Amino acid sequence: MAYKNQLLLAIIFVLGASFQNLKAQEGTVNIIQDTKITKLLEYKKDPRIVDLYRIQVYTGSRKTAFEKLEEFKTVFPDIETTILYDTPNYKIWVGGYRTRLEVDNALVTIKKEFPAAFKTKPIQKIE
Repeated sequence: MAYKNQLLLAIIFVLGASFQNLKAQEGTVNIIQDTKITKLLEYKKDPRIVDLYRIQVYTGSRKTAFEKLEEFKTVFPDIETTILYDTPNYKIWVGGYRTRLEVDNALVTIKKEFPAAFKTKPIQKIE
């Protein structure tokens, strides 16, 4: 057993001595990026830009969308509403919530009247 340990130490010593002469490769990294990326980063830093969560209440035909929009405004008159046309459907988005907590709380309330409602990904809005 002692012989195996001595052999292992000898191998480690020889390998260690040979690795001392190795050098890392040196090089230069050039980053080429589109100027639009810089503009986008500046745009993102603008404090007037806010990510807003929305809740989608309905998607479907034009006629039903406008009916659901009026129904929503009747039940929740204080919540901002938007109707969008995304071929071939109309969508009703409501609210403009800054945090996930706000949108989750509103979603619980809205789902009582509109069970198909769900939160959407944040969108950017310039205030």
